[in-house]
Amino acid sequence: MPPVKILLVNPPVCGRSIPEERYGIDSIRRIFRGEPLGLEALAGNLPDHDVRILDLKADPGGLQGALDGFRPELVGFTAVTCEANTVARMAAEVKESGGAVVAVGGIHASCDPSFFNRPGIDYVVVGLGKVRFAELAAAIGSGADTGCLPGVARTDPGGRLDFVSREASAADLAESRPPRYDLVAGYRDRYTLHSLGFRMGFVSSAFGCPCACSFCCISALTGGRYLTHAVETVIADIRSLSDIPVIRLVDANTFGDPRHAEQLAEGILAAGIRKNFVADVRPDTVVRHPELLRLWKRAGLRLAVVGFEEIGDEVLASWRKGGSVAVNDEAISILKDLGITIVGDFIVSPDYDDARFDALEGYVSRRKIDIPIFAVLTPIPGTPLHTAMADRIALDDLDYYTFTNAVVPPLLGEKRFYERYAGLTKTFHDNAKL
Repeated sequence: MPPVKILLVNPPVCGRSIPEERYGIDSIRRIFRGEPLGLEALAGNLPDHDVRILDLKADPGGLQGALDGFRPELVGFTAVTCEANTVARMAAEVKESGGAVVAVGGIHASCDPSFFNRPGIDYVVVGLGKVRFAELAAAIGSGADTGCLPGVARTDPGGRLDFVSREASAADLAESRPPRYDLVAGYRDRYTLHSLGFRMGFVSSAFGCPCACSFCCISALTGGRYLTHAVETVIADIRSLSDIPVIRLVDANTFGDPRHAEQLAEGILAAGIRKNFVADVRPDTVVRHPELLRLWKRAGLRLAVVGFEEIGDEVLASWRKGGSVAVNDEAISILKDLGITIVGDFIVSPDYDDARFDALEGYVSRRKIDIPIFAVLTPIPGTPLHTAMADRIALDDLDYYTFTNAVVPPLLGEKRFYERYAGLTKTFHDNAKL
């Protein structure tokens, strides 16, 4: 099979801000340039091709130079929802520039694939792309038919996308092919969380989530399945980032399989790895398995990203979150006793009035959440929440789907809502300490 020249592109920092554009409020802007692990994983499974990664978050003006200097035959873009418009425009530019085959994958393509059924894009890849994209590259390189590749659709602008169904399985992890961390070596020093002083590397231990929160888009990648990497695979990836002190386990739910999480922590300890870890964990997992968090503390867990989401049981139930405020409180107590820093995720609804803003601020203050993160409730296309809120959505420009804009009209009125939202962020982030 002839090798294909492949350029994998991480889009630039995208998204627009209503509070900044209309009211001059820029205190809620959050930019973290983390490495594009999804593209590194794709590249790892393309050993027979000439592959490069272009990270436009680190090098915003680099696209044309990469196209001119490399002349790729296949260009692959990834995109979350707020990047979708930008990727569609850039794909058209790539087509006009050199005529390369263009494919788009990632979260938004998996949740709302028809969005990318437009001129300038040749293929849409849904779900876990490591194997699917490699099969597409192989077919292009050999001149084989690409019309029957599972999980890959040829675009038909004006028509419809037709996919051959593919159920996600352990085979999609392609564990024998590690991520190509070397392809972003030139960007490595920029992958820093400046507000916390971390140089951070990304490692995946699992994909998907066994839960079904209505606002979450993660399940679209795996069709609701939860797939774990072998412990040996995860440890090998951690070792590959030997000079990086902090490892972010980027799984949506690192401890979704408690037994696997236990084996991974034991493996890290046995391997003598001395790093700090950041991982996502559900409150109910903390409460059910406090011994697991104690083990992970020994293994180096420094920050736990915990989705508390709301401070009312009725709202949590309506979002199919599971758990309760009482469970959240118990999880906070356990993590504090262990000395694990809590990054607490909370969702601010456009339906908030002043009393609910006051209640949330009081809750976070009393519980002494170390680093609270506040996101505006955003119904992402393809999620159950989007279906439920469709008749209330007033803003469908995906540039604003950054989780810091209200795409549903706020109850308080727009200006007052953003003033209260920005006030929350400023109050707690100015005082955030590790």
